[in-house]
Amino acid sequence: MEGSISRFLLLVFSLLSVVQAIDPFTYDNDTFILHGEPYLLRGGQMDPQHIPHELWPDRLEKARGMGLNTIFSYVFWDQLEPTQGSWDNTGNNDIAKYFRLAQEKGLNIILRPGPYVCAEHEWGGFPAWLSEIPGMVVRDNNKPFLEASKAFINRLAEEVGDLQVTNGGPILMVQIENEYGSYGSDHEYLGALKDIFTAAFDVPFYTNDGGSQAMLEGGQISGVLAETDGDVYDGFAARDKYVTDPTSLGPQLDGEYYITWLDQWASNYTHKSNVGDKEATDKITKDIKWLLNNNGSFNLFMFHGGTNWGFQNGADWADALQPITTSYDYGAPLDETGRTNEIYHAIRETIGAIIGEDKLPALPAEQPLIEIPSVKLTPSVDIFDSLPKPIEKEFPVNMEAVGQATGLILYRHVTTTPVSGTIKTGDRPRDRVLVYVNKSRVGVIDGTYASPSTVNVDLKEGDVLDILVENLGRVNYGPEIVDQRKGIVGNVTVGESVLSKWAIYPLPLSSPPDSTDSKTPLKPSATSGPIFFTGSFDLDKVGDTFLELPGWTKGVVWVNGVNLGRYWVVGPQQSLYLPWCYLRESDNKITVLALEPTGTDSSVRGVTSRSWGNNPDPDAP
Repeated sequence: MEGSISRFLLLVFSLLSVVQAIDPFTYDNDTFILHGEPYLLRGGQMDPQHIPHELWPDRLEKARGMGLNTIFSYVFWDQLEPTQGSWDNTGNNDIAKYFRLAQEKGLNIILRPGPYVCAEHEWGGFPAWLSEIPGMVVRDNNKPFLEASKAFINRLAEEVGDLQVTNGGPILMVQIENEYGSYGSDHEYLGALKDIFTAAFDVPFYTNDGGSQAMLEGGQISGVLAETDGDVYDGFAARDKYVTDPTSLGPQLDGEYYITWLDQWASNYTHKSNVGDKEATDKITKDIKWLLNNNGSFNLFMFHGGTNWGFQNGADWADALQPITTSYDYGAPLDETGRTNEIYHAIRETIGAIIGEDKLPALPAEQPLIEIPSVKLTPSVDIFDSLPKPIEKEFPVNMEAVGQATGLILYRHVTTTPVSGTIKTGDRPRDRVLVYVNKSRVGVIDGTYASPSTVNVDLKEGDVLDILVENLGRVNYGPEIVDQRKGIVGNVTVGESVLSKWAIYPLPLSSPPDSTDSKTPLKPSATSGPIFFTGSFDLDKVGDTFLELPGWTKGVVWVNGVNLGRYWVVGPQQSLYLPWCYLRESDNKITVLALEPTGTDSSVRGVTSRSWGNNPDPDAP
């Protein structure tokens, strides 16, 4: 008898193990199910590559503390595979570590790997080297694109496959593509992606599209759960109305419930935030309450936006380039510095009232921000005096053709035959073009304007024409995404003359130059070439701060070798977030690249509260 009972119990446990192994996370017509129990996704978007990895535990604890149980996470292909076939899973790119930390904090993961993610990120997450693959068409049923995407997804699965819920990990579900219905309706392409994902992952899949008939029908994949983003009421109604394939129906999820919106660099673009707006905050909490009471799952976009470190920012397009700011604050419940605000606490109170306040863990302490007294910087290196070995070409080539993704690229032509007239840089000014004659700036052709300034030159024999192009960020959304080559695409003309024989200098700015590179004492002026300024400072105690650059026009900042991102006087961002983990108590090194020295820019400072605002563009047409 005892043996029979033992065999029976063994059979029961075996059956339970089989069920658990097959479907630890699934769904029926209206409910997600985790380990056999109903599971409502109380989610928030928080992408690891936007956050210093030293700060991941704090941010995840605050997500749990607000009442979230799930983190939605993009991963950025360009950061993980910066050159084809190379993989960087260190530091902020250690996605597996981030997911393990989330699980330790009691959070599950929804993985959003793209391969296109948008995210206001450089080229929507695509690596720049895709541009140089013959026949490449992104987001298309295109063999080169699908082969590159397959290699990326398979390599990502090697990193995080063991962290799927089917293996006891936190990854519950994986999104295929992103808002494809806003872009196209090629279902052969979507089917090919589904095959790639199915071979790499063994958890449920879903799609995320806007709540209209065209978007849903364009982005739906048979056999894959269809979800919507944006307005919760219209989106849910649209999904049930326009998605008729029963294999794509199931519980409702607002895949991106927008807390506020993004910011763009422009003198007339004001900072977007609902912090301090009671009416907007009340609507957010009303919608969340409705979702929780009506079996609706959600992803707060963004819960925490973080920062577009270095050159991670993308750009929109509307008759001209609209680059995204370095800050990705997004007016989120957890601001760029990881501090809570009134929206955070209002959401926490709303969730706590429904699930029970006793289920909300205590919040980690927030340390005060610090001030850094004004630090005087010294002009140290003229960019024209620290150029790498040139690449000689008969005619200009684009940035990607010389193996470069981001930063600056300089095109130099020495005049052999006098020529004068309007200068045109390729098919169009793809970014921001600074023009110099004999190292003196003569004009700026800015692709952020639909009708940029006209620059005329009068070149004599022996004159040196320098064209410096700054990659302001590749377009991350819309039809312009197809061709995002940077630098100069096409020939340079002056008047009717096509200029030939060019020396091309890639300047990716992976790190600032050594200040000892300077060959002569520098005296910046309003027409100088770009100059690196350097300085140092000590601290009594490290802490977060906002770095302000009063009097500076445009450029890039490094602190202790870390690229904090771009600054630009036009706004709306007027300071850069500098986290404690990038500081030390003694001998902090700061480098500021001034693309347009004014002759008066000389100091920076750290402040405890940031200001947003706009200023006229000194280079406006």
